[in-house]
Amino acid sequence: MLIPRTRTVGLAALSALLTIGLAACGAASTTASSGAPKDIVIGTLYSGSGSFANSSLPEFQGLKFWISQENAGGGVYVKAFNKKIPIKLVALNDQSSTTTATTEYEQLVTQDNINIFVPDFGSVLTLPAVTIAQEHHMLLFDQTATGSPLFTPGNQYIVLCDLPLSAIWPDPLGHFILAQHISRVAILYGANDFDATQAATVKSVLAQGGVTPVYYQAVPTATTSYGTLLHDIAATNPQAVIELGYASNDIPFLQAVQQGGYHFGMVVTAFPGQQYTLIENAVGKAGLSYTYTYGVPPYIKFNKVSEGLGTNAFISQFGHGSIANVSFENVAGYNTGLIIQAALGHATKFTQLGMRSALFALSGHFTTLDGAFKLNSEGGQVGELLPLAQFFPAGTGNAIKIVYPPASADHAPVYPAP
Repeated sequence: MLIPRTRTVGLAALSALLTIGLAACGAASTTASSGAPKDIVIGTLYSGSGSFANSSLPEFQGLKFWISQENAGGGVYVKAFNKKIPIKLVALNDQSSTTTATTEYEQLVTQDNINIFVPDFGSVLTLPAVTIAQEHHMLLFDQTATGSPLFTPGNQYIVLCDLPLSAIWPDPLGHFILAQHISRVAILYGANDFDATQAATVKSVLAQGGVTPVYYQAVPTATTSYGTLLHDIAATNPQAVIELGYASNDIPFLQAVQQGGYHFGMVVTAFPGQQYTLIENAVGKAGLSYTYTYGVPPYIKFNKVSEGLGTNAFISQFGHGSIANVSFENVAGYNTGLIIQAALGHATKFTQLGMRSALFALSGHFTTLDGAFKLNSEGGQVGELLPLAQFFPAGTGNAIKIVYPPASADHAPVYPAP
C-alpha cells in the first residue's frame, strides 16, 4: 500500500502508526508478548524529477515490486512475531533536492513513525538521512550510497544493501590499466563522496604500479559542459580517460567526446552499465562502442540465491522476460527489499539494533541476485564486487561484456579502441 505525500490520516490509523513508530525507534521494545503490529511501515524518498530521477525512479520501482510480491503472499515474515505482516509504504518526493530530502527524512521519522528507514538513490541524497537515522536510532537501509565517509566506527545505524563501498568499485579498473601497461591516465571526477573515493582508489592502485595520472581534476557534481575540460585532457596526450560521475554527467561527457572529435585508446564512465538503455539512447551506438564501465547485475547473473528471485526469474517476472526491461537500479530496489526481508525474517527482536544484529549474523553467508552480501564492521558493503565491462557493437546497439578480471571475463578486451 502506498501512502502519497499529501494525505489525511484518521485518528485510529494515526494511533496505530504512532505505536509502531515508538517500537521501531527504540522508545518501546516490541516483542511477541506485546502483540504484533498491524503493518510494517517502510518510509522512503524518491526523486520524481530533477537530475537524479533517472536513477531514483527505477530503484523505487524495484522496491515497490518487492513489496507487491510480499503483500501478495500475505506480507513479510517477521520472526519476532512468527507471522507474516502486511507492508505499508510511505513514499515522499524529494525532487532531487538535498534540502527537500532533509525535511522529508525528518518527517518520515518524527511524523510518519516508520519501522523501516530507506533513503533515496545515491550518496548525495542519502547523506542527510545518515545523521537523522543516527540521531533517532533508526537503522538506515542504505540502498546505493557508497561513499566511504558515510560509514564511521561510532555509527551503528547504517547498513549498505545493494553495492560495495565506492572505494572498492574501481580496484579491477586500476589493475586492468596496469595489466595493459597504460602509463598516461587522465581522471576527471565529481566533487562528491561517491566519485571522489573512486578517483582516490584508481590513483592509489596506479601508484602501486608506478603510474601517476597526467590529469587529475575534480569538478562540481552538477557539471554538464565538458568541452573545455576535454580540451585540457587531450593536451596531456592520455592513453586512458576516466570520467567518474552520475548518469547526468556521463551523458554530456560522452556527447562532448563525440562532438569534439576526440579519440582515446580507453574511455571509462561509471553509469552506462547501470543505465545502458538511457545512456545509449542519449549518446548513440557509436558513443558507447568500445568504452568501459562497471559490470553490474543483471548483466552479472546470480541464480543460486538465499533469498528472493534469482537473476533469470527476476528478468522473467519484473522484466517480462527481457533483460532490456531491467536496469541495475531495478535490481537494487528489489534487493533492498530482500535485505529488509532477511533482517525481519532472522531478527529475534523487533528493534532497530535487533535487525542490524541479524544482518551481521548473515554477513558472508547470504547471496541474492545482487551477489554476496558481506558487511564490514561499520556496515559498509564489501561483497557484491564489480568487474570491468566493455561495450562491443552488436546489431543496432552494443553488447555489454565482462573483460576483467580474467576469472570473471566472458570476452577479451579490445585496447586500444578502434
